Amino acid sequence: MNPLRWTFRAQFLLGFLACAGLLAFAIYMQLQMGLEPCPLCIFQRIAFAALGLLFLLGALHGPSSRAGRGLHGTLAFIAAAVGAGIAARHVYVQLLPKDLGSSCGPPLSFLSQTMGPFEVFRTVLTGTADCGNIDWVFLGLSMPMWSLVWFVLLAAWALFAGLRARKTRLF
Repeated sequence: MNPLRWTFRAQFLLGFLACAGLLAFAIYMQLQMGLEPCPLCIFQRIAFAALGLLFLLGALHGPSSRAGRGLHGTLAFIAAAVGAGIAARHVYVQLLPKDLGSSCGPPLSFLSQTMGPFEVFRTVLTGTADCGNIDWVFLGLSMPMWSLVWFVLLAAWALFAGLRARKTRLF
């Protein structure tokens, strides 16, 4: 059972399951381990949810045409690239020295009550609360670093599944 030879539907279903598992792990870490997400963490969760939804839609649709598969793969790649950008910014904020203001601002609930959505997005990404704290490490990588790794892997998976040539079946 080589996943590289699976059907488009199965490959996109695997992408969906990976995103669902990552979101479940993040919720477990929050509820059971007491790690509260910062605004950049929440944006990464939203990106994983959007990516998972695109994988699920692709798996349910299962387009037979190469163009349809390519479109699904490209859309999932874009969602993963946006998530990777957010995760990369979070890693950058975490790696900044504390005296340079390695934080991301007031809580997201306060920002959303006092600003418009684009201002909130800009404020969070420019950094100023607790996004610089490293509360959890596994194999030497913090949670945002692992998110970045997963976004890159899932982006590559989306492109592979969406753009690879498939054998056509006559019957």
